[in-house]
Amino acid sequence: MSASPVTAPVPDARGRAWANATASAFAGGLLLGVLTNLAQGWLPGAWNQIANSGAVWSIAAFAAGALLARRVGLPVAAVAGLFAESGLVVGYYGYAEVARDGMGSLFAPLVWLGMAFIAGPLFGVAGFAWRGISPRQRVIGLAALAGVFGTEAIHYAWVLHYASQAWTCLAVLVLVPLLMGRTHRERALTLLTAIPFSLLAYLVFYQLILTTLLD
Repeated sequence: MSASPVTAPVPDARGRAWANATASAFAGGLLLGVLTNLAQGWLPGAWNQIANSGAVWSIAAFAAGALLARRVGLPVAAVAGLFAESGLVVGYYGYAEVARDGMGSLFAPLVWLGMAFIAGPLFGVAGFAWRGISPRQRVIGLAALAGVFGTEAIHYAWVLHYASQAWTCLAVLVLVPLLMGRTHRERALTLLTAIPFSLLAYLVFYQLILTTLLD
């Protein structure tokens, strides 16, 4: 009596989608983290603040969700956003530790890693929504991306007093709906939605979360 051959289990399509999405997002985040660290040395003066700003880093999670929108479901896009943001933090501070003078205290990396667990899924879902078929979801997803630049504009203008950087972020807030919206109505609604998003995010992130952590 011969035994039946033992076959190894083959991962299903969903499992492969999760693995590919998370691995690709984390690898992309690592690379961008290193690049933003390098960009801080390349950009002059206060412009080096732009390189690793929360707004610029949020693009990675948004892009991860948008690129995966037609291939995976919403949960995978959220996790991919998380891995993209986490990869940015690891890449940025890992490069600082290995190639520069060290990353110093673990406090800052842990704070930004904690923020990655919030912003990553949020902007991954926003990117996913922007690629969807629902006009309302597209507006909200795109307004989240535009709004985070509005938040940076407020911080640069009112706290740091960096006028040029504030105007640049404000310009991005306007350009994101104009360039990425599908219709005139969608562009207008996105811009109108991004403005209160900017104010709300500023109050929650800078006035509540960071103030609490740094006090």
